[in-house]
Amino acid sequence: MKIAVTSASGQLGSSIIKQLIVENGNENVIGIARTPEKAKHLGIEVRKGDYNNRQEFDQALKGMDKVILLSGMDAPDKRIQQHRNVIEAAKQNGVKKIVYTSIVGDEENTAFSPVVQSNRQTEQDVRESGLQWVIGRNGIYIEPDLEYLDNYIQEGEIRNCAGEGRCAYTSRGELAYAYAQMLLNDEHNGQTYNLVGDPITQAKLAQLINEVFGTDLKFNSISFDEYLTERKAELGDFIGTVIAGIYEGIKSGVNDVPSDFERVTGRSHKSPLDMISAFRKNKQAPNNGPHAN
Repeated sequence: MKIAVTSASGQLGSSIIKQLIVENGNENVIGIARTPEKAKHLGIEVRKGDYNNRQEFDQALKGMDKVILLSGMDAPDKRIQQHRNVIEAAKQNGVKKIVYTSIVGDEENTAFSPVVQSNRQTEQDVRESGLQWVIGRNGIYIEPDLEYLDNYIQEGEIRNCAGEGRCAYTSRGELAYAYAQMLLNDEHNGQTYNLVGDPITQAKLAQLINEVFGTDLKFNSISFDEYLTERKAELGDFIGTVIAGIYEGIKSGVNDVPSDFERVTGRSHKSPLDMISAFRKNKQAPNNGPHAN
């Protein structure tokens, strides 16, 4: 059974590939990437596929039984057609099943809502594709906060506009495990799952980071407008607005949702403390801001 993974060179894509290799064998996992050389290190066949190029996906999905479509990183108005290129190419090639990585979020009330709306449209396109399907709605990854730790330490605080809101964090490793089960086990077909862990506040996040890393961070809650201005200045208008909108959603309770993780995997989701501890063990290089990728 051949499974294709889009965005193979990205962090979630490569995590899913590594999990599938363990469970399905590297000869049965095909990566698809806009720049295949960036995914060479995964030790599998990697084919070229740019979400903007339907013809490339017509070639990339030849001989595939299943495909996992990772949500693109482009502006919301571009993503819907990009994802349709993959869905249509899957249908043309006789792919039997499609799994889509969507997101938890509010469709109307935050600066992140346009991104959520585009994901919901792709969910609808996947359900109407005529293929077998499963949809995962990812919680917010915990890793970007930890990759940004040096900045937090420098500032002595975690500062955002989430207030007392609780966020059910997940991790790329936990998501990879869940998506492998969704791809391999057909009892999940036709389901939409919240892939999240236990919800915690930002103050609790700071406390857990302090516990694991021996830091002395406080949580400083600021207004949405102030945070939006800060993020735009650091990350540009589009990504800055997305990040501010994520924390705006946390404040309003959008990310405090029930988890379907155990239904998918047969085990509990790792606790926030366990995810932070695991990250410390496999410490990665810092990136350019919380939730920037």
